[in-house]
Amino acid sequence: MTTQLFYRYSLMDHFLKYLFIICNLVFTVMGLVVLGLGMWGLISKESFAQEKISSIGTDPMLIVMSLGFVLTMLCLSGCVGALRENCFLLKLFSFAVLTLIAVQVLLGILAYSMQGQIGGYLRSGMLAAMVRYQDDLDLRFITDEIQTNLQCCGADNYRDWEVNIYYNCSAPGVLACGVPATCCVDPLENGTVWNSQCGVGALMLDEFSAQSVIFLGGCLGGISRWIELHQTQIGIVSIVVVGVQILTLFVSTRLLESIQWHKAYT
Repeated sequence: MTTQLFYRYSLMDHFLKYLFIICNLVFTVMGLVVLGLGMWGLISKESFAQEKISSIGTDPMLIVMSLGFVLTMLCLSGCVGALRENCFLLKLFSFAVLTLIAVQVLLGILAYSMQGQIGGYLRSGMLAAMVRYQDDLDLRFITDEIQTNLQCCGADNYRDWEVNIYYNCSAPGVLACGVPATCCVDPLENGTVWNSQCGVGALMLDEFSAQSVIFLGGCLGGISRWIELHQTQIGIVSIVVVGVQILTLFVSTRLLESIQWHKAYT
């Protein structure tokens, strides 16, 4: 009877152990890919150059690289800890996952309690991105993606682009009184050629004339509508992500207890 119970318990331990190792190995590779993308982004933009190193702290690629590094180290510690039956690494992994779950729950509670202020933070962030639109390739890419996918222009409306010194009507360049091409209703000529000048002079038009050329509505409203339309999917994804983390924490704790039990009675 004792032998059978021991055999069943040991078989489950082996199954959880190798499943845990494989999953962490996969996520370690994913973390390395993200880390590599972040490093490639920083190097390709010469962010480590002496004249740019002072502003590297605000570079989005640094966030990508940091996430990749944290994910790699976390999953690698879990993988090696289970493979080598190292209690310290498994405890470190379990503590990190528990901390991550707690932070996500706290962020969710904080976001729910500060719903009225989040819009203001988003507005400030988007206006800051619009000011640096011509100088920061990452912020330009993010802004263009938001405007293209949500079919919007600016933060509250298309006239927000006057905050940019190149698009302001007092600017001397060809972009003066214009908006980026991603604000245009139809930025393609003949359906194939991208017209980067389609938004030139749009700020000089009245709303009736401008609506046939560019999107008048701001992206903050578009983001709110998108969240309302996809709130069910967002909720499901959030629950699944937290659930996977809780399951991972349960498996790592079970493996840790099993290793400690076997070491104590071997």
